Amino acid sequence: MIGKLHTADWIIIAAFFLFQAYLGFRRSTQRGQRPDATDYLLGGRQLTLPAFVASLVSTWYGGILGVGEYSYLYGVSNWLVFGVPYYLWATVFAIFLARRARRTHFISLPDHLGQAYGRSPAVAGAVVVFVMTVPAAYILMVGDVARLLLGWPVWLGVIVGAFLSVVYLFVGGFRAAIRADLLQFACMFGGFALILPFAIHQYGGWSFIVENVPATHLTWHGGNSGWFILSWYFIAMATLVEPAFYQRCYATRTEPMAQKGIFWSIAFWIVFDFMTTTTGLYARAAMTNLPSPQTSYPALAFQVLPPGVLGLFLVGLLATIVSTVDSYMFLAAISLGRDVVSRLRPTSDRGVKTLTRWAILVSAILAVVLALSSRSVIGLWRDLGSIGVPMILLPVLYSFRKKRFSITATRAVLWIVAPGIVSAFWVSWRIATGGYPLGLEPIFPGLIVSVILFGWNVRGE
Repeated sequence: MIGKLHTADWIIIAAFFLFQAYLGFRRSTQRGQRPDATDYLLGGRQLTLPAFVASLVSTWYGGILGVGEYSYLYGVSNWLVFGVPYYLWATVFAIFLARRARRTHFISLPDHLGQAYGRSPAVAGAVVVFVMTVPAAYILMVGDVARLLLGWPVWLGVIVGAFLSVVYLFVGGFRAAIRADLLQFACMFGGFALILPFAIHQYGGWSFIVENVPATHLTWHGGNSGWFILSWYFIAMATLVEPAFYQRCYATRTEPMAQKGIFWSIAFWIVFDFMTTTTGLYARAAMTNLPSPQTSYPALAFQVLPPGVLGLFLVGLLATIVSTVDSYMFLAAISLGRDVVSRLRPTSDRGVKTLTRWAILVSAILAVVLALSSRSVIGLWRDLGSIGVPMILLPVLYSFRKKRFSITATRAVLWIVAPGIVSAFWVSWRIATGGYPLGLEPIFPGLIVSVILFGWNVRGE
């Protein structure tokens, strides 16, 4: 534990979780109608612009403790690593993919692979999406927060965090996740909007930061190499196959709304990144030898916030993580239940709902197991992303092309699987030896193999 909470803080935190549960369990249907699979999975495609923005912004920012760690260690470089690359690719998605995704009337990302290449590639892609969206890293962060604030063992916080998401997703589906995201959006922005004025009041303005952080913290690189910074611009290409982006686009009422929603989301991410980076700089300036940089945000909060306000900030911190847990848990369940099992064993509309509900439980169990096995948030992000992105990036993007070469299902499966095998080998080599072959991050050899296979597929036609 890094500090003791006041009774007022406990009340605020408890109220947040109770109100979130209330929103999740509210009746999801209208006038007694029984929802079909599309209603359960996409809310009947009636997502409004404010709900789209709030849900996407909160869902895509779950790694708040990692952001705190990086900004504490490397300063404003945080913006060039965890900000700008993602704004860039989100803009590309908005311009070229958002409207087209909504136009398809698909339900999930593997539907693109199914239409373009057949059932087997769709199932293979669904397995990749399932592994990429199982929220193990974010469940682990919930466990870390519970350890810091409550003194719980990490395993208990991980299990409780998974359970809290499962219960209302099981009942309410997509609508429950969206309602919870609206609350979480307000809390995450409110929490960081609170801590900055208190930090400025206690320590002073920008001059305090300049005088008390290393000089490299105020440079674009933060002391890292240019190649390290550049690698994140490739890693951020995952945005182009981000299941949460596609799901929100499918669920919107109109095509223009899908595109406009992403542009508004980028604006909110820029504002939030400004607040989180500045808070990390204050933490570094005020606490120069913090034993665990991952705790920089809560540690600063305990120093500068009074009771009650501290509880509000911690709610914002928790909301940022939990919003990603529940959304990714639901995405993983759709991939497993609808896109894998129901494709292999076709079932009714009601059966798809049932499979998805049970897949929520399976996803939660797997997330808990992975979280407790790895115990490294950044490691989970890097490894799963480096393996998964090369597997589906080019196949999905090529599926949008109107005039494309016909690629057989067998070739398409190889196109998906082979890059993952290569990237997985790179990850395994690092685990065994402590370094990557040729010094390359695993995402690069995977992408190279994907490009080679794409050329082979096209040439083969």
